[in-house]
Amino acid sequence: MNIQLAHKIELKPNDAQKGYFAKACGISRFTWNWGLAEWKRQYEDGLKPAGLELKKQFNAIKKELYPWVFEVLRDANSQPFSNLQTAFNRFFKNSSKYPQFKKKSVNDSFYIANDKFKVEKKKIYIPKLGWVRMWECLNISGKILSATISRIADKWFVSIPLKMKITPGVCENQEAVGVDLGVKKLATISNGEVFEGPKPHNALLNRLRRLNKSLSRKVKGSNNWKKAKLKLSRLHMKIGNIRKDALHKLTNHLVCEYDIIGIEDLNVNGMSKNHKLARSILDMGFYEFKRQLEYKALIAGVKIVQADRFYPSSKLCSRCNHKKIDLNLSDRVYCCSNCGSIIDRDLNAAINLKNFAVGSTVKACGDAVRPK
Repeated sequence: MNIQLAHKIELKPNDAQKGYFAKACGISRFTWNWGLAEWKRQYEDGLKPAGLELKKQFNAIKKELYPWVFEVLRDANSQPFSNLQTAFNRFFKNSSKYPQFKKKSVNDSFYIANDKFKVEKKKIYIPKLGWVRMWECLNISGKILSATISRIADKWFVSIPLKMKITPGVCENQEAVGVDLGVKKLATISNGEVFEGPKPHNALLNRLRRLNKSLSRKVKGSNNWKKAKLKLSRLHMKIGNIRKDALHKLTNHLVCEYDIIGIEDLNVNGMSKNHKLARSILDMGFYEFKRQLEYKALIAGVKIVQADRFYPSSKLCSRCNHKKIDLNLSDRVYCCSNCGSIIDRDLNAAINLKNFAVGSTVKACGDAVRPK
């Protein structure tokens, strides 16, 4: 089975290499903004713009008008047109918002084609720059597809996607489990286990507010403003790392211990529109949990059964299957009016998700194959 995975590694560039990276990111950002502005102009004139045509137009004038783009590798001013076309294709399919202009120091990155670089142990060779040290080796093997250099706060990273052939593993513990994600608790497992989320954004909220206030008082563009912005960026990176670490530990535990995992298809975008719960929902990282669980389950040979977002996992009684209509979000204990069962609301939902996963698997495999 073929699978595509990316390995993200922190780089150790010197000052000259950092300057090259910043210049390449700037050229990539300029090219994207030029292409987006030209796309809008041509569309308003009644034309049908396309990424490839815009690339040809830019190549025809860049030597005369923008000679500084030749100071870095060609992919920095070439790939943005392909990315722009992809962004508009997603917009036309209603799967993303309208493409926006990029700002300096916000998601800085640039692309390198797979035939332009090479990796040897803890080094990567980049055109017009040379060898750059990495903190670790490329630990996964496969066909290298490309590389993307990006900056988070004051650190530089390279992300290398690879196409790999893998043989899915077999879980020794042939058992099903249901996982209910929540706001107060990151996850409740159907066997009674509870994973408390670190809630890093909420824990560091006072510090975030203090640094934001400090940044707003500085003169934009001054050295003190740059220092304050760097401190804020580092704190945001710390929050993201804490959240990802907790989710990696949870998803690793699930795919290593269970053979069938039942989860809900949560409408995170819709849930986050509730201004009272939005911060707590986004702080838990539900989308990242699902993303990690899906690719890890694929590698481990674990089956994920996803219940429809309208499946009433919280309203059904896990003992008698009676549906309680008047269940409020504030009701943390489920009391069944039919059988008298009293159980924690999240645990009840997790058991229902397990039963749903087992039932779906039995239907697919037949009664001869029945999970525990």
